Amino acid sequence: MTIHLRDRVILITGSSVGIGRETAYEFAKEGCKVVVTYYQDRKEAEEVGEKCLAIGAPDVLVTQLNLMDDDSIRNTVKKTVERFGEISVLINNAGVMVRKHLRDQSFKEIEDQIGTNLEGLMKMTKESLPYVKDTIINIGSGMAFEGHENATSYCATKFGVRGFSRALSKELPNVKVYAVHPTATATRMNNFSGKMPPEKVAKVILNTAKGEYKVDSGGDVRVEEVLASQRVS
Repeated sequence: MTIHLRDRVILITGSSVGIGRETAYEFAKEGCKVVVTYYQDRKEAEEVGEKCLAIGAPDVLVTQLNLMDDDSIRNTVKKTVERFGEISVLINNAGVMVRKHLRDQSFKEIEDQIGTNLEGLMKMTKESLPYVKDTIINIGSGMAFEGHENATSYCATKFGVRGFSRALSKELPNVKVYAVHPTATATRMNNFSGKMPPEKVAKVILNTAKGEYKVDSGGDVRVEEVLASQRVS
């Protein structure tokens, strides 16, 4: 059954560029209220907010979020709830990646990836839990299913996102939890060389929130497989 999202409150971490930005646009076109968060790209985030209003969002909040900072996480949730009263759909999208062999990664680079991609995602979810009404979508990766050299820390975090999503779903019988896994996407993280356009990933995220796929709560939505099945059908 398709879920109608108009006027729902959508909080998207890391939504000033890339997949997060395109996801904000997709929900705005559905008539959702959108919370756009950014870490450093304030100008880009403000532009995303303006476009969201232009294409259908009835209200938009743009706010800075550093997932490595506990107070920043708390403040983002607080601002969202003060503005909208709830969070209908939480989309944990923000992430960082360092492409190096483990022996060449600094402790700081390892900490940044784990702190943003996994620890920050978990803290953001925990802080949001009292207010989440419908769905939590955690953005994983194709690298959550197999190891890749030059991406050891990143792979570890995305395997962790899968495990966290599955476990969390067992604790939340009244909220749907999904892990959505893009393949290499043409975003800044991949130097815009990925084969998957971020717009297509965003549509899969939207359709996941709308309940378009037959996936149990806690399950995986692999973007490439979903799009391939749609082409066949």
